[in-house]
Amino acid sequence: MNTFQLSRFVLGFSWIYHGLFPKLLFLAPLELEMSGSIGLSESNTLLLIRIAGVSEILFGILLLVFYKRAALLYLNIAALLALLFFVLIMTPQLIVEAFNPVTTNLPLIVLSLVLLHEAKRSGSESIG
Repeated sequence: MNTFQLSRFVLGFSWIYHGLFPKLLFLAPLELEMSGSIGLSESNTLLLIRIAGVSEILFGILLLVFYKRAALLYLNIAALLALLFFVLIMTPQLIVEAFNPVTTNLPLIVLSLVLLHEAKRSGSESIG
């Protein structure tokens, strides 16, 4: 398995895992804290978390299947940066916690850049 396939699988797996386990199967207190910082009611916060979980799983599947599409990789980078800035603004105390968005999102952005580098090297909008 080459670097590009590993990057693809790690990106897809990360989105699927973060959608499935802390949001759908086991509601993590940290998810409640971050999503609750928006100021929604508890029921709307729970709904938001569930929708986010399903969306993350779908996005992870898209990354696994369409990882050769530069536009999807740019969207991935934008989403990871947006989520990081959301935490910085809404729950900045989480930045110093173990396995925080800095240590999870930035490496995933780097893996996206690895895949984008291959797209640029091949001279097309898609990789391969």
